[in-house]
Amino acid sequence: MFGDNILAQLVLALGAALAVGSILALVRPPPQRRHDADLTRAPVGRSVIMIAVGLIAALWAIVTLATT
Repeated sequence: MFGDNILAQLVLALGAALAVGSILALVRPPPQRRHDADLTRAPVGRSVIMIAVGLIAALWAIVTLATT
């Protein structure tokens, strides 16, 4: 149904979602906190690491899909 590259397609989707979600968390933080335990802004260091991991996974998947 999805072809032979289902794993690469899933890695592309998850990696891109991880990168885009982390970027959006840094660029557009929530307008107000809902609970006292909520952060006002996403942790920058952790977000940058998650962006890098997501981009690496997405790029790997793109290269895999392009070469097969």
